[in-house]
Amino acid sequence: MTRTPPALPRPGEDHSVTTYPFPAVVGMSELRLALLLNAVSPQVGGVLVRGEKGTAKSTVVRALAALLPGVDVVPGCRFSCDPAAPDPGCPDGGHESAGGTERAARIVELPVGASEDRLVGSLDIERALAEGVKAFEPGLLARAHRGILYVDEVNLLHDHLVDLLLDAAAMGSSYVEREGVSVRHAARFLLVGTMNPEEGELRPQLLDRFGLTVEVAASREPEERVEVVRRRLAYDADPAAFAARWAGEETALRARIAAARELLPSVVLGDAALRQIAATCAAFEVDGMRADLVMARTALALAAWAGRTDVLAEDVRQAALLALPHRRRRNPFDAPGLDEEKLDETLAEFGAGDDGDDDPEPDGGPGGSSPDDGASDDGPSDGPSGDAPSEPASGQPSAPTNRAEDTEGSAPGAEGREDQPTAPTEPFRARLLDVPGVGEGAAGRRSRARTATGRTTGARRPRGTLGTLHLAATVQAAAPHQRARGRRGPGLVLRRDDLREAVREGRESNLVLFLVDASGSMAARQRMGAVKGAVLSLLLDAYQRRDKVGLITFRGRDAELVLPPTSSVDTAAARLERLASGGRTPLAAGLLAAREVLRVERLRDPARRPLLVAVTDGRATDARAAGGGDPVAAAGRAARLLAADGTASVVLDCESGPVRLGLAGVLARELRASAVTLDELRADHVTALVRSTVHQHANHPANHPVRKAA
Repeated sequence: MTRTPPALPRPGEDHSVTTYPFPAVVGMSELRLALLLNAVSPQVGGVLVRGEKGTAKSTVVRALAALLPGVDVVPGCRFSCDPAAPDPGCPDGGHESAGGTERAARIVELPVGASEDRLVGSLDIERALAEGVKAFEPGLLARAHRGILYVDEVNLLHDHLVDLLLDAAAMGSSYVEREGVSVRHAARFLLVGTMNPEEGELRPQLLDRFGLTVEVAASREPEERVEVVRRRLAYDADPAAFAARWAGEETALRARIAAARELLPSVVLGDAALRQIAATCAAFEVDGMRADLVMARTALALAAWAGRTDVLAEDVRQAALLALPHRRRRNPFDAPGLDEEKLDETLAEFGAGDDGDDDPEPDGGPGGSSPDDGASDDGPSDGPSGDAPSEPASGQPSAPTNRAEDTEGSAPGAEGREDQPTAPTEPFRARLLDVPGVGEGAAGRRSRARTATGRTTGARRPRGTLGTLHLAATVQAAAPHQRARGRRGPGLVLRRDDLREAVREGRESNLVLFLVDASGSMAARQRMGAVKGAVLSLLLDAYQRRDKVGLITFRGRDAELVLPPTSSVDTAAARLERLASGGRTPLAAGLLAAREVLRVERLRDPARRPLLVAVTDGRATDARAAGGGDPVAAAGRAARLLAADGTASVVLDCESGPVRLGLAGVLARELRASAVTLDELRADHVTALVRSTVHQHANHPANHPVRKAA
């Protein structure tokens, strides 16, 4: 076997020359443990790292690659086949008698904006058109085989890419069926994703595909933070010298991983441990059987890491803490978590009683106190100092006010009363509210748009960089000119003007800006609970459709931006639940605040179309913030300005009672929007209305001539 020098980094790989040493990371024991367990047993299923910005998530993941043992590969194989057990279905084929070379394990990074072709591979268009042959160009999944595939900000990755990625991780292979090419190749890799929950959550079904999940946060201990900064500054000043200081610890960790891998097949998972695993998953009501399998594989890896051949209760407990928290979410707004007291009770009830204590981390493990792993007590910061993100002033709910000017209103005793936050009613499945027309925003599930995915509706000349090639249209454009261009072989003579890209239509995500009336008139008839339940339902709908959301409330004298536009829908839900009500109704101020927020967002993200959802009964009793005068007229002027901007709007009419003034309908006309009542917002109400209409139509006498004649 020969050794080859390290190759230069290629696109999609880590380009750093000297990465931060893994043993130099301070603290973050759970994250280091989860990564090392996956290095010992890739079947565990990867790691999802959740944490605030500046907590060294990316630094720790990139440092892991240096610890992985070298990989024996077939020379020239683009799919990294193992010479000892080559893949019989490898597209490069013919490896039976090939020798092998050793190379370092790769860490391949998947950019958030990557295309589907870049991920799974595609037809080699250049060879297909120039030589007339079908050739497959491998993607990042092929390059990551037998290495690490790292996705930073995985929660911002397009859904269809996440589906492809996690399917490949689960099956250990990638299937490509496109453009006349049918290819299968091995794709076994350690999948690691990092995300900041403030920027939006992953869907629960995607969370379940990650084997383990770890929450990270910066230390609040001054001494640990000092050590983080000291080490990071030393590394930045001289990366090579800093890495040399930790070379011995890295070598020891690398050897320990190799030893644990060799020991893993000998580890026995006894019946007692299996009962504890099954009982724990049942007690926490996790869906499916994936959690049981992940816990079992994690417990086996923990035992091997500790140098044992039997699984103890402490291994099962630690496996549960890593594998179950993200699988217990019943509502998308629920934060991952696990009741450790309930876990201990379950393990004690179903344990054999002699499998060891309930110490959450085995001695000598990366989370323990043994110096064998070479790690210290906290992690380096690859961004800001690691402080918890401070809540913006605009994100705080308004403090209760009892000013005289806020106690005046058209409904004495109602608008002047400041209520405590009202609990929302149970959320429901909301009807689809979309933006008219066809947009070109980020892929999502709300409004019609021209996107990179979806059904192909035509072809066009590229606008700038070529997107997805429309092969048939390209060939059709080039075919009439082949004789004039002097074609002599089987290939096609192409010019740039011949190229055509596919035009596809799918769905886009939008910015859904909620403008919520929190004045006393909304709380006068105990409507606020129903209003919050309706908005919470729309937030759940926005979460499923991958929208950005923002929240503005108005009451008293002015409007407040409670939540600037963000992808973190669960943060919006939390702010909504804390929202109190009371005071006058400055409707004009709310509309003008919404217009300003939308103006700024158009500059930041011009491709993302907004949808304004005004939640109000249409009343207006205060116009001072809008320049004074008649509050109703001021609200009308503000609404017409929004309409002139071309803002798509929906008015959620919250008026109730036997006497209805219809003010929300008036506001909707000024906004050039539709008005929807709370009942009409329910998707089941729309279904029932359609069924009722069909039933009435079917039973109408005009549709039964025989019955009519009788």
